[in-house]
Amino acid sequence: VRTEALRLKGAVMTEETELFMRETDAFSWYLENDPGLRATILAVAWLDARPDFDVLAARLERATRLAPRFRQHPVQPPGRLATPLWVDTDFDLSLHLRRIDSPRPHTPATVLDFARIEAMSGFDRSRPLWQFTLVEHLVGDRAALVMKVHHSLTDGIGGAQLAFLLFETTSQPDPGNPVPAPEKHGQVPGTVELVRESLAYDTHRVFETIRHGLAKALPTAMHIARDPLHSASDALETARSIGRFVQPVSDTLSPVMTGRSLDRHLNMIAVDLDDLKHAAGSAGGTLNDAFVASVTGGLRRYHERHGVSVGELRITLPISIRKEGDPAASNRITLSRFKVPVGIADPAKRVRLTGQQCRVARDERALPLSNTIAGTLNLLPSGVVGSMLKHIDFLASNVPGINVPLYLAGAPVSGYYAFGPTTGSSLNITLLTYCGTCCVGFTIDTAAVPDYDVLMECFREGFEEVLELAGDHHPVEPPLNFDPPKNRP
Repeated sequence: VRTEALRLKGAVMTEETELFMRETDAFSWYLENDPGLRATILAVAWLDARPDFDVLAARLERATRLAPRFRQHPVQPPGRLATPLWVDTDFDLSLHLRRIDSPRPHTPATVLDFARIEAMSGFDRSRPLWQFTLVEHLVGDRAALVMKVHHSLTDGIGGAQLAFLLFETTSQPDPGNPVPAPEKHGQVPGTVELVRESLAYDTHRVFETIRHGLAKALPTAMHIARDPLHSASDALETARSIGRFVQPVSDTLSPVMTGRSLDRHLNMIAVDLDDLKHAAGSAGGTLNDAFVASVTGGLRRYHERHGVSVGELRITLPISIRKEGDPAASNRITLSRFKVPVGIADPAKRVRLTGQQCRVARDERALPLSNTIAGTLNLLPSGVVGSMLKHIDFLASNVPGINVPLYLAGAPVSGYYAFGPTTGSSLNITLLTYCGTCCVGFTIDTAAVPDYDVLMECFREGFEEVLELAGDHHPVEPPLNFDPPKNRP
């Protein structure tokens, strides 16, 4: 049954037929061989009230039936004959959804401390790669939902799409139409069956590659015949672009943030979305340009406080290649590495130059080939890939978020923060927009930045510096300043 499902429906592999991981998904899965490269995504939904746990469980059960990838786990074929195969499990929601009381003093900091431990711990590979925890009895009888998902399951945009399977846009919980449990396709395949299915999948991929290659061969040949010089130039530039994607990185540009460890610190700040957009427009840039320039402004200040100056730092920027119709439960991103200006004190100039660098990265000819490139990198020893990733200075991601108020089992969502993996770099900064607020989450490697409180102050100053380009603005501050606890033991 599984092998038959590998057949294409038309020319594009659908969610039903993606039984093997895409190479880009497998890339993050293979990184797990090094705990320092763990590809765990965390998100925290902050709730103004305690949700009805039974309703939450029912909604989540229904969500997994609508997105059955969350009821499966990966199995690696022998000798990496193919990428890992998604197989069905005896799914038990109670193993993936739990509830705990927040420890004293019942503040958001206790939730972030729990979340950082989740970020540092791996998954049980025999079960679906996600874990949700409801943290109850925060100050004011509020709560938080800590969502932990492996990056091979989805990316930021896909995660935002999947959120609507769990969250609602009204305070009145809607159970939705009944959804039957997805059909299981037998048990975990044995070694012989796994080898057979892997070879069938490899044969299928080769056939499709040849078929698509032949379909493009005639137009390509005609184009070469009509304009051979331009065609040769295109091919050379594509080769150079691929070279930039796979170019080894042997040293960090930061002389300060060089340590790497398994310990993480999580933090967050809130920035008004309209204010940051206006500041970006004042400098002739985009929201993403202003975001990255705010981050680099903070990094410039942090290095100066350590008595050093840096002209540039190397960034990893996830770039979405998601197309309409792509399944939400999948990765459709590629990781672009390039240098961004840091030492420029003028925020407007830094926004413009940052925008230029980001647009060059987004226009790389190798972007459509990212899945093939990932397949090539997957053949390398994990230590080789890991050594390159651990010399990236920082990772920044801007995720288009949710612009309508959300509710979780009747509880209003007051904030929605994502904390991406450092993937070997010193820190990850993820911006997720929610209802007019740029919710900025920070995942910091404490060996690279032991004085993370100093770094966070520098980041607040960096955002303020950019926001001032548009004049008056809301202050940048830590969000969720809950009132002191009342009548709590």
